[in-house]
Amino acid sequence: MGRNIRIVDVFTEKPLAGNQLAVVLDGRGLSSDDMQRIAREMNFSETTFIFPPDDPSHAARVRIFTPGTELPFAGHPTIGTAWVLASEGLIPAGGDAFTLEEGVGPVAIRRAGDLVWMTHPPLTLGPVLPHARVAAAIGVKEDDIIHDIPAQVASTGNPFLFVALKTAEAVDRAASDPAHVRKLLKGSKAHGVYLFAVVHDRLYSRMFAVDIPEDPATGSAAGPLGAFAVKYGLVERASRVSIVSEQGTKMGRQSFIHIELRYDEGEEDIPSRIEVGGSVRPVVTGTLSGLD
Repeated sequence: MGRNIRIVDVFTEKPLAGNQLAVVLDGRGLSSDDMQRIAREMNFSETTFIFPPDDPSHAARVRIFTPGTELPFAGHPTIGTAWVLASEGLIPAGGDAFTLEEGVGPVAIRRAGDLVWMTHPPLTLGPVLPHARVAAAIGVKEDDIIHDIPAQVASTGNPFLFVALKTAEAVDRAASDPAHVRKLLKGSKAHGVYLFAVVHDRLYSRMFAVDIPEDPATGSAAGPLGAFAVKYGLVERASRVSIVSEQGTKMGRQSFIHIELRYDEGEEDIPSRIEVGGSVRPVVTGTLSGLD
């Protein structure tokens, strides 16, 4: 007996761009080891498995695996899995707002036109690393980093080190070496380095991870990215802030991640609500065989 699987591209309006995701529609009966082996076989940055929810008012429980480990939360797997659930008719009619259960807890989802949005957990800010160390690890000059903005870890479930560079050209010059990234981030708990520059009306971004050279679209980093950019004055603060992050262009998988931030009166640093959204495109419909 096979298991239905869908492959989609997330954070893109056209197929064969964005970030790839495999979604196994029914994970019941699979052990954690089985799911890890399937994720390794798919060899995408993440593969998700859908289960009945623990709370019947929620749409589904979702487990997320990289080729090497399970994650409690991730952005493009959440957006892509939500889209697959809706496209497969697994959300009640009219269900433009629903909840997925993940390792971090309930994650609120809403659909608006072509975009699927997820609400991030609250923002936390972490340690600051020296610019010189960061520059050496990612292959740029220290002068390429905006000097009065710290290289700082921030998280809404998955921590990343955020580095503000002066130009898109500097972002493109950066070089990824997972060994250097692991050494840089040792002890910080960050999963990767998220480097970006302000380019006209959007952010131009790349993400170097500890286990893969580069990720084409990192939804779990996009929420804290937006809050970081506002906190340090790279994006103007307002009660409602809308930002687009372009990621993956350098590696040939252009992605566009939409970020919405809400700020309460008198709150300067921490948004009261963070949402990240994007488009999803189907690529493959198939069956996993030989698993049962």
